[in-house]
Amino acid sequence: MKRSQWTALFCALALVLLWALPVGAFEIGARGYYWFPGFKADMKSDSAAKPGTDINLKDNLDVGTKAFPSVEVFGGLGRSHLGLTYTPINYSGSTKLATKIDFNGQTFAPGTNVDSDLKLRMLDLEYRFTALNMENIMAGFSLDAIGQIKYIDGEAKIAAPALGVEAKQSIQLPIPMVGVGAHVGLLLNILEARAKITGISYSGNYLYEALADLSLTPFPFLDIHAGYKVIRVHLDRNDLFLNADFAGPYLALTVSW
Repeated sequence: MKRSQWTALFCALALVLLWALPVGAFEIGARGYYWFPGFKADMKSDSAAKPGTDINLKDNLDVGTKAFPSVEVFGGLGRSHLGLTYTPINYSGSTKLATKIDFNGQTFAPGTNVDSDLKLRMLDLEYRFTALNMENIMAGFSLDAIGQIKYIDGEAKIAAPALGVEAKQSIQLPIPMVGVGAHVGLLLNILEARAKITGISYSGNYLYEALADLSLTPFPFLDIHAGYKVIRVHLDRNDLFLNADFAGPYLALTVSW
């Protein structure tokens, strides 16, 4: 799916989400993130003709770290909350191969100059139900049960431009996840903390996502966040293996009313 198509899909789903909330909803808003993750990733792509090489993106393909934006729209009524988040992860690198690499049936010989890309575009639809809400304790405390569907549109590509050769592997996968979230008021409505973790594990595959942050509300309707986010994914299919960890701090800005 092209970036323009992802943008159109996100906007359409966001409008549906906001339209579905009744007039007089408790909260509605948008949040923008900028995430600075370190990462480690190993992958392998087999073909019917030959098995693939186990590839470490940093060591074998010289893929470096990057920062990524993310955008979320959300709304809530009473104990129910809906959120829709889009996160594009895109890593690239260029190097001269020290060893042979087989990737999705294509062989890249030692000494070949290659360019590589790993793209994971993630669209998350999240429903939170506030199971426990204790507004009168300290500055407030709540505990949420979370159901989430994460749709991943991924592509890994290795190319040797001088030879006119490239190989790529793609995946489109919806992943249901469950989890919990907590919110703690620290100082009236000025300083708050939140944390959440969601995930799923099945047949040797897993995906976990967690974040925690502090938010400052200097003005009504505006929150400034600083936090830490982790995504861990282990995917082992017949033709593709991916084991990746992304973890690092983020900054975020929320506008809500």
